[in-house]
Amino acid sequence: MAVTGALLDVRPLRSSRAFRRLWIGKTCSGFGSQMTVVAVMYQVWQQTHSTIWTGAVGFAQALPIVLFGLFAGALADRTERRRLSLITTAGAAGCTALLAVQGFLGPAPVPVVLLLVAAQACFGAAGGPVGRSYLPHLLHRDELAAGLALDHLSFQASMLVGPAVGGLLLGRLGVGGCYLVDTATFGLAFFGVLGLPVLPPDGERTTSGPQAVAEGLRFLAGHRVVRAALLTDLAATVLAMPISLFALMNATWFGDDPRTFGLFLSAIAVGGLIASLLSGTFTRLPRPQPVMFGASAVWGLALAGFGLAGGPWLGLGCLVLAGAADTVAVVSRGTVVQLNTPAGLLGRVAAAEQIVGQAGPDLGNLRAGLVARATSGPVALVSGGVLCVLAVAGLAGQGLRERR
Repeated sequence: MAVTGALLDVRPLRSSRAFRRLWIGKTCSGFGSQMTVVAVMYQVWQQTHSTIWTGAVGFAQALPIVLFGLFAGALADRTERRRLSLITTAGAAGCTALLAVQGFLGPAPVPVVLLLVAAQACFGAAGGPVGRSYLPHLLHRDELAAGLALDHLSFQASMLVGPAVGGLLLGRLGVGGCYLVDTATFGLAFFGVLGLPVLPPDGERTTSGPQAVAEGLRFLAGHRVVRAALLTDLAATVLAMPISLFALMNATWFGDDPRTFGLFLSAIAVGGLIASLLSGTFTRLPRPQPVMFGASAVWGLALAGFGLAGGPWLGLGCLVLAGAADTVAVVSRGTVVQLNTPAGLLGRVAAAEQIVGQAGPDLGNLRAGLVARATSGPVALVSGGVLCVLAVAGLAGQGLRERR
């Protein structure tokens, strides 16, 4: 029984047919999306051989979410959710199909490719919040954490396998083949959305778009538990994100061997996958907020250990631990947010989560790069990890004082 209780809780897949269909479609589409990420990066690099242009790919993906995320969240709260999900899924599929066309007929100019990536991100800016706002309507309250863990397992699996499969397809089918496979996976995503119940917006549409966004911001600023969850995410990502230092550490430990560069991201994904498979150890706990604080602190400690590691294998072990801690923190934080957000605000709060999740890592990677340039890679890693632990401890201590 103890071993069974530690394993991934799959009750949501058994109890909710709609969730099961949605999860299968989202998982398949996630693999395809990772293939497209690889294909876009490869195409842009082959056309430009410029890191500025490859960096612009990430900018094109992030900017629409940051600029329009809260408005998209307000739209998710004010629109029939199933119809909006069908529109956003079809729109994203259409953008990928256009990428496939230019991949087969001849590469489009890079600005056109980036425009298609940005358009797809616009549909994602709306599709992400509406997808998250569905969970409380599909699952029992005590299954929410398990549902979020299953979603994160899907994400980790696609991150681990999708890029590798995308690389193989690039060699055999070219960029057009990768885009075409991704377009096909959207069919399964569409099938999953079709199985959702019709869900009209909660409450009356009494506010305009800007007023609805302002209402969401007031809730985020005034609700201490949800506010602390988002600030914890910012502390973990802005202060301790390590990805921009992986090339430097690869050069230090492996002599800049390109074959070993992927080990760093893979180590984080392996840790996340292990934590997802053993997520029953924390999704069944009655209080997710202390779990969130603890896991975020472990993330910071593990990355400080990565900076202090004298050799590659201990360092990679620290990244595995960091990946596991990140998964626990993400699932627990999502549970805290879902359980403490009114139904009529779920879309806007999910949009805020999406913005924090997109902007925080970008800022954190910039911070790490600047500190490493001024000092060294290990100093950037250790200082970021320690600052993360201190910030999380401060947020946890504030929460304890407020409860008193």
